[in-house]
Amino acid sequence: MTRVSTLRELLAKGADADVAIAAPGIPPLSYAGLRALVDRSLGVLNGMGIGRNDRVAIVLPNGPEMATAFVAIASGATAAPLNPAYRADEFEFYMSDINAKALVVDKGSESPAVAVARKLGVPVIELAADPAQGAGSFTLGDRAGGDSVNNGRYADPDDVALILHTSGTTSRPKIVPLAQRNICASAGNIAETLRFSTGDRGLNIMPLFHIHGLMAGLLAPFSAGSSVFCTTGFNALRFFAWMQEAKPTWYTAVPTMHQAILTRATQNKTIITQTPLRFVRSSSSSLPPQVIAELEATFNAPVVEAYGMTEASHQMASNPLPPATRKPGTVGVAAGPEIAIMDEAGTLLPANATGEIVIRGANVTAGYENNPKANGEAFTGGWFRTGDQGVMDGEGYVSITGRLKEIINRGGEKVSPREVDEVLMDHPAVQQVVTFAMPHDKLGEEVAAAVVLREGKNVSEKELREFVGGRLAAFKVPRKVVFLPEIPKGATGKLQRIGLAAKLGL
Repeated sequence: MTRVSTLRELLAKGADADVAIAAPGIPPLSYAGLRALVDRSLGVLNGMGIGRNDRVAIVLPNGPEMATAFVAIASGATAAPLNPAYRADEFEFYMSDINAKALVVDKGSESPAVAVARKLGVPVIELAADPAQGAGSFTLGDRAGGDSVNNGRYADPDDVALILHTSGTTSRPKIVPLAQRNICASAGNIAETLRFSTGDRGLNIMPLFHIHGLMAGLLAPFSAGSSVFCTTGFNALRFFAWMQEAKPTWYTAVPTMHQAILTRATQNKTIITQTPLRFVRSSSSSLPPQVIAELEATFNAPVVEAYGMTEASHQMASNPLPPATRKPGTVGVAAGPEIAIMDEAGTLLPANATGEIVIRGANVTAGYENNPKANGEAFTGGWFRTGDQGVMDGEGYVSITGRLKEIINRGGEKVSPREVDEVLMDHPAVQQVVTFAMPHDKLGEEVAAAVVLREGKNVSEKELREFVGGRLAAFKVPRKVVFLPEIPKGATGKLQRIGLAAKLGL
């Protein structure tokens, strides 16, 4: 597969008449239609004085217009998608931090982002959906855009296509600029790993303000000329109806979404049988091996667990598709960038040694913006330090043992929360769990766990502690187990370990 280095080249992969974007209940948009839409939109933006490397904040609900607006803006300017659920002060922080040159919102939007943009003097551009022209079609501002071909409208390989912030669970969020060549390399890596062809159709339920949805959900399929069915975002109650309409060959999600889908699968066996999937993909946090087994049995398809992060334009490692070996519990082998394990001093370690996972490659950001301190800490000898602790076996399969910041330090004894999660997940009454650090006056930190029980099941805190005690060393047994109807999640559906103790008032 020939590699590309700009979005313009990437979007040229799809045949004119083939479907690029579909959505519930509206006609699809062809690749020819998508390319024309991108061209017109860049004409409008250029007419407003917005061009290469100018930051355009996007606050749109999940759906086909969010997908096409992102692709159009990122093709000739810098797209900065923001979570529509943010409050005014969050919008003010992010828009100021990236120095936004414009804000794109839905026509008539009541988002607090509009008032914030006016306060900051940032022009607001209204996007009007035009579904009759195909899924994701829109006009920008009060102009449909000229059809004149204006060279210089599209970005170059080293221009910044996408700007996102790190999740910032422990510190001020850092700005991650991703160049055209970074995101195109990553889209190609994912398409290669998943062996996308023009016959594939992805069902996108991931948020499109996050690297997982933007790269695996959108750009990777586009790089292979395949189609994407864009939903309004994750909804377990609507998932199977969308599946029936979209007839997808695959979908990607985070573990909490997969778990919610499984709870509704038994009522939807007919749809599952009528819509055979080629594979199911999981990324963004670890998928318990128990859930992998349940997903594979439910969909009769391989589950491919991948490992990604914003700074790598998403994918770093992935379990391969059959007939290659998949090792549940690992995130697979390097799938794009080079991967190694490094000690604190910066020495690369041999197979089966535990250390920090480091990466380097065409998909990795050149560095955080305006943050020499963070860059000094993140890069060692050309390798980017992921902040994840892990181990690589002799065959190159990587296992993540935890986030270095999430490792619980119980009086000098280190506990990996993931290890405790996996044991608790084996208990028949447990549906979901997140193990985390709880402050302790003498030990510094103590092990705690938040648990969601399966419907109709009961178990006491004492029974769960005994269950873990039968399988792990005493110091790893949670001193406190909190039962919750739902575990607090971040914006992208990830379970948040850091800060959970404070959230739960422990």
